[in-house]
Amino acid sequence: MSVVEEIKERLDIAEVIGRSVRLQKAGRNLKGLCPFHTEKTPSFFVFPDSQRWHCFGCGKGGDVFTFVMEHEGWNFRTALEELGRQTGVELRPLTPAQVEAAAEADRLRAALATATSYYHTLLLTAPQAQKARAYLKKRGFKPETNERFQLGYSLKSWDALRTHLLGKGFTVEELVKAGLLVEKEGGGTYDRFRDRLMIPIRDRRGQVIAFGGRALNPEDEPKYINSPQTTLFDKSRTLFGLSFARQAIRQADAAVIVEGYMDVMIPHQAGYRNVIAPMGTALTEAHLKQIQRLTRHFILALDPDAAGIHATLRGLETARQTLDHEWDAVFDPRGLVGYEGRLNADIRVVVLPDGLDPDELVLQDAARWGQLLESAQPIVRFYFTQLLQQENPQEPKGKARIVDAMLPLLRDISNGIEREAYAQEIALQLGLDARMLLDRLRVRERVAAVRRGQVAVAPSPKGQLSADLEGHALRILLHFPELLEQVDMYLVTADLEPLHDEDFTLGCRLIWEAWLEVLADPTQELRELLPPDLQEQVHAWGQIPPEIPLEHWKRDLVRTILTLRERHVRETLHQVQRLVITAQTEGDMKAARYAPTFNELHALLNHIQQASARADEILLRKSTDDST
Repeated sequence: MSVVEEIKERLDIAEVIGRSVRLQKAGRNLKGLCPFHTEKTPSFFVFPDSQRWHCFGCGKGGDVFTFVMEHEGWNFRTALEELGRQTGVELRPLTPAQVEAAAEADRLRAALATATSYYHTLLLTAPQAQKARAYLKKRGFKPETNERFQLGYSLKSWDALRTHLLGKGFTVEELVKAGLLVEKEGGGTYDRFRDRLMIPIRDRRGQVIAFGGRALNPEDEPKYINSPQTTLFDKSRTLFGLSFARQAIRQADAAVIVEGYMDVMIPHQAGYRNVIAPMGTALTEAHLKQIQRLTRHFILALDPDAAGIHATLRGLETARQTLDHEWDAVFDPRGLVGYEGRLNADIRVVVLPDGLDPDELVLQDAARWGQLLESAQPIVRFYFTQLLQQENPQEPKGKARIVDAMLPLLRDISNGIEREAYAQEIALQLGLDARMLLDRLRVRERVAAVRRGQVAVAPSPKGQLSADLEGHALRILLHFPELLEQVDMYLVTADLEPLHDEDFTLGCRLIWEAWLEVLADPTQELRELLPPDLQEQVHAWGQIPPEIPLEHWKRDLVRTILTLRERHVRETLHQVQRLVITAQTEGDMKAARYAPTFNELHALLNHIQQASARADEILLRKSTDDST
């Protein structure tokens, strides 16, 4: 019996879910209000016989692991550890190095928790903390907010914290590793934070992993000091306020992203608890992937000054590149089919009144803040407004630059009517023909993909077959990771791109990306990098394959990848052919502009077919050579 199965056997799913959801009998089952979306009539059911749960309102469901992961915002590894601890099931034995690292991490967390309590007590009671208390009152903080976030104060001393924590049994080495002490060049240490308002920074589980220190005197620079990078704290992966905001983000089905500590805490105080902030950095891929586990609706509400606008634009671009895309078959009014990438997220921007940060606006008029969130601008409209200010829309070159910048955003819009409406709006403001804009939109991505030497993945009328082939390729790689290098070598030898993200569609692409992360860092587990539905998919692939020689699997994998690529190119060719026919039928003299793309696609198709025809012969010969 596996560890997961043993934990499940020792747990009663009704008892676990009943800790956070009020359940009532419904025949042999139990029902209650779903904790993952707002509802008045119970549609959330627990099935004790199968030890499963399902919400018929939002569609979520699974086993006890998926519930605690959804409810607590944990990854699979954390859920495994916590449920293992609750049930007394011993997890896979750790190596001596892992045991040592885990013990050290526990000590650092304990030191940071003790420091949090110490700083908080000083804020509440120390005479020296009067200016910190006055500052918080001036900024509109209520006592319950100070308590909720465990705000504190660090004494104007070089060794007050050091002395306190050494007295609690911690070592100097531990305090340096926790980022609480700084080592002097000539030897010795001193407190990193002195005479500052202390803001604990927590991980997703709510444990303190770092601090932000806010200066209380105007002459003190810098205004904010953060803990350094440690084994517990990586600012590029940490979102301030996430442990407090997790449930609110799920309930609102939206995450509001702001810039600083105050911009998070004051909205929380006013009841807007789905607000979070990156740690003094631009939004990163790691930030966005954490949020995407909770919602696909993002609202950026950064400062209204030039730096804030620049940060917003950076954040939008990072989001567009990072967040999931889906490939849809799209039919236009004439019945033509195309395959286009769509951003699987809704990104909006709050344009704040000049001179007001989010915390100031909320204190001034909390209802107005709520109205601004409700009326947040779609990414397309915000970006277009910024481009109109940056470029000269009266000049032909200015128009061209604006159109080039807007096409990727238009292409990402999932709703065809909405996409066409935006295209017409942009064309009208620029004095252009909307048909020209839409025409460019339909072929731009495919042309770009071919010229990169790649073919973007798109579902076909035989989409299930494509998905099955992708799954088959991934299943082989999961069992035989050593084949990746060999297959890449063959593809490169055949003058083709090695395996890449665009060989896979959305779900399989996420599994592929997570698998590459595990290859790069074997301490990670694949399941904890995937959402629950994909964990189940990987588990389904987890059966040991038949005892067939490795060379067979290598040839099978190469053939599968080449078949997928051939299908993708054929689909793109079909789309371009229909565009040419339509253009000719309508008397469009510009139909010839598709010729270069058509020729490139044909050349690529022939090349893939030749590589496929030679694959068995070359791989078999290579296998024979290796064995002699």
